Amino acid sequence: MKTRVTPAGCETLSGTCQRGPARSATALLALLLPLAAAAADAPMELPRRKSGLWEFATSVQGTPAAAPIRACIDERFDDLGRQLTEGAVSCSKQEVHRQGDGILAESVCRIGESTVTTRTVFLGSFDAAYRADIRSTYAPPLLGRAEGQATIDAKWLGPCPPGQRAGDMTLPNGMTINLYDARDRAARK
Repeated sequence: MKTRVTPAGCETLSGTCQRGPARSATALLALLLPLAAAAADAPMELPRRKSGLWEFATSVQGTPAAAPIRACIDERFDDLGRQLTEGAVSCSKQEVHRQGDGILAESVCRIGESTVTTRTVFLGSFDAAYRADIRSTYAPPLLGRAEGQATIDAKWLGPCPPGQRAGDMTLPNGMTINLYDARDRAARK
């Protein structure tokens, strides 16, 4: 994945400035897509994450480091990625299996006109902390990218704080969105 940073600090993909919500949406897609692709219809499913407050530090090759995302996760949250991408993503291959101490998830999916081939290796515990190393190729390029690498370091911080509800995700720009509400709004359209 190649991006450039302009002197004003504007991250670009194919010349399109990504600030605020657009950059947060890119981070959100990096978080949800490998989980959604791995979750559906595979012989082995990814383990469910422990309910509570999780922090996700996402590093995408070629982009400046972003602040972590925090999400209040419940037992239904891991199905949400698939629900949010339903209709936008169709996969011809979705395999999940143990590989040594980790879990390997491989998928081939269509997003728009691009075929996205993804290999994700998960190491760690879905009850406390894990790392996801994600490598993808895009044919033809998606948003000007032919390939990409990302790492997600996730850790459980404890119970969700008072006032936060399941599905709440606090983005790097400080904005909080509720992914269950987003799913429900999309379903009504």
